[in-house]
Amino acid sequence: MSLRNPDFAFAGSHSLQVAPRGPRAVAVWLLVCCALVFAMVVVGGVTRLTHSGLSIVEWQPLIGAVPPLNDAAWEAEFSKYKRTPEFKQRNFDMTVEGFKGIFWWEYAHRLLGRAIGVVFLLPFLYFLARRQLDKPLAWRLGGIFVLGGLQGALGWYMVASGLVDDPRVSQFRLTAHLTLAFLIYAAMFWVALGILVPERYGSPPGLRKLGSLLVVLVFAMVVTGGLVAGIRAGYAYNTFPLMNGHFVPPEIFMLQPWWKNFGYNMATVQFDHRIVAWALAILVPLAWLQAWRSPAVARHASWAATALVFAVSLQIALGIFTLLLRVPVELGAAHQGNAVIVLTCALWLRHALR
Repeated sequence: MSLRNPDFAFAGSHSLQVAPRGPRAVAVWLLVCCALVFAMVVVGGVTRLTHSGLSIVEWQPLIGAVPPLNDAAWEAEFSKYKRTPEFKQRNFDMTVEGFKGIFWWEYAHRLLGRAIGVVFLLPFLYFLARRQLDKPLAWRLGGIFVLGGLQGALGWYMVASGLVDDPRVSQFRLTAHLTLAFLIYAAMFWVALGILVPERYGSPPGLRKLGSLLVVLVFAMVVTGGLVAGIRAGYAYNTFPLMNGHFVPPEIFMLQPWWKNFGYNMATVQFDHRIVAWALAILVPLAWLQAWRSPAVARHASWAATALVFAVSLQIALGIFTLLLRVPVELGAAHQGNAVIVLTCALWLRHALR
């Protein structure tokens, strides 16, 4: 039998096993969905940084897919925006042409969300109908689809918080919205990895625990980064490595009660984000050294550790320059998008250490 048969793939260094077309197609589909979520995160970052997120004041999952098509429709949409606190307090001199600039970013963000729903649901139903999903996998994928629906509702819940009195969305709702996007991405990517690399390899228990810790720290980076974005803490303490001359800023527990500092104090929120970055800067190279030194670790796990080193290094560099330059849109969006790459590499490493 020819080794060029596409239905066969190497399962290890000495064995050859069948790789069924159905599951492989499922994995490719999930990776396409991951790519769309990555684009969603980047566009969402641009939408936030350009202050475009409050430009569409209604949640219309179906009819909202059609943008304004003529001058009358644009004026009608603009008149709705004029009733918002953001227009009255900040953009009172905006014209309809200026409104179009912020509208299109929010529209693109919502359209991507709708596209992800369609791209996920239709193949999911197809694979179900063709019986290419076993019961546990079908339930996992169904759960991911439910999370996607909740993400859309949470997005509107976030936007609604900025349409009342203060033209700024809740930092907690923004963080929840961002974190759920990363959770959905992680779930799809993990399932895809399980299909593409079903084998389990030996690895030191300590390294496996470290791999799990790195995934937790990446999610902590996302949560603290969401809070930084939510209260715009990136516009303060624009120095590095110290925060205006201090490693621990004296204002870190300025608010009372003390717990409010972790969600409302720029010094505390940015300090927490920096601490997570420092932890990753120390632990990721440590994982890399252990992965390459241990003979029990699969080679693809070592390459995953190498990829994670590069991704975290780039993420820290982007974070530093974003801070020093006071959050330019391009760097801010790149910093948010590269966080997805960091999560991808961390998940790849942890999966390879099973």
